[in-house]
Amino acid sequence: METVAVQRKFSGKRNRLDKPELLAPAGNLEKLKFAIHYGADAVYIGGQAYGLRSNADNFSFEEMREGVEFAKKYGAKVFVATNIYAHNEDIEGIQAYLQNLYDAGIAAIIVADPAIIEVAQRAVPGLEVHLSTQQSTLNWQAVKFWKDEGLPRVVLGRETSFEEIEEIKANVDIEIEAFIHGAMCSSYSGRCVLSNHFTDRDSNRGGCCQSCRWKYDLFEDAREDTVWVSEEEMQMQAPAPFKLGENQLPLFQEQDNSFSMGSKDLCMIGHIPELIDVGVDSFKIEGRMKSIHYVATVVNVYRQAIDSYMADPENYVLKPEWVEEMNKAANRPLNTGFFYDTPDHEDHIYEPEEKAVPFDFAGLVMDYDANTGMATIQQRNHFKPGQEIEFFGPGGHFFKQVVGELQDEEGNVLDAARHPLQRVKMKVDQPVSYFDMMRKKK
Repeated sequence: METVAVQRKFSGKRNRLDKPELLAPAGNLEKLKFAIHYGADAVYIGGQAYGLRSNADNFSFEEMREGVEFAKKYGAKVFVATNIYAHNEDIEGIQAYLQNLYDAGIAAIIVADPAIIEVAQRAVPGLEVHLSTQQSTLNWQAVKFWKDEGLPRVVLGRETSFEEIEEIKANVDIEIEAFIHGAMCSSYSGRCVLSNHFTDRDSNRGGCCQSCRWKYDLFEDAREDTVWVSEEEMQMQAPAPFKLGENQLPLFQEQDNSFSMGSKDLCMIGHIPELIDVGVDSFKIEGRMKSIHYVATVVNVYRQAIDSYMADPENYVLKPEWVEEMNKAANRPLNTGFFYDTPDHEDHIYEPEEKAVPFDFAGLVMDYDANTGMATIQQRNHFKPGQEIEFFGPGGHFFKQVVGELQDEEGNVLDAARHPLQRVKMKVDQPVSYFDMMRKKK
């Protein structure tokens, strides 16, 4: 993981929160429970309307109520993203929707559109409103504007630097939320129309098809200007395999890579002291579409790092095992985004993605018998005797072992755990607890 040497401390101050909030994504109810169990102070979810992740499972009002009740047991909060840019037809029904969120116990909504903000403040004043990163808020004057409009928290644009955050905190008494981990957008905090153009799916109304992650080839039309054509667009436009026309000249070679807009992912695990010193109130992790393994691993690491710093700031040390754990969940190469400097060509992915997730979520601990050392595991991916696996749980509990004999719940010996959600029993080398996870190398 790439890091940047820290040359100075920041003088920003925390204006409202005594300890930074760890805010995790939750694409469905199961992910919400994992995120909170592994250390999130709050989670952000999407309802079945008005959010920017229409491909996530998203939550019904009944699931929201269940999620809120689970969160309360851990002292955690649930936020809902209602961050579309609304068209006229989107506004109808918004008041009733927001009232239902409040009735379900939602602590706050994350909003970009001023019309939705106005409805929320007027009709549901008990529902806290946070400004979405979709507003691309990057300076203290803009932050002050939104504070004057009555908002208690602003989610800054991903393009904000440490120095800009320091200036914001020096000038405005407000909570600041910043993305500290996850995918980066090739446009200004999601203000993109590529998806609309290629697939008629509106990025700013929840339909992004991640066009920036596609592979592209460059052609020159002898009659017109040079054009970019994506492999996906070729197939959508032509029922038969795409072929060069007589006026289309390729400006690439077969061995050339096809990535044009892919950015590295953000990771700030190496910079917890700087984030806290500058006054970031909420550390936000991106990834409502990410896996349970990703959410649990990333939340677990940041939880340990934040707690370690807050317990003893002067003697805080970044532990190598935290970095190693983070890399086990990484989908792409990692960097520090815009926090220190504007990313350049070195922060771009030119080759086929250099790093895929090297581990699969293999099983979930459902029970453990301390007398026999036997654990009951719910299968989440195929595993079998002889494979090396890893167990990990909240707080950094971690160990490796080789899978021994497997039994079903009736005691019959199995050659593999091959069925989804199948419960199997196996002897474990160390004690485990309910909701600990088991993973294996791909």
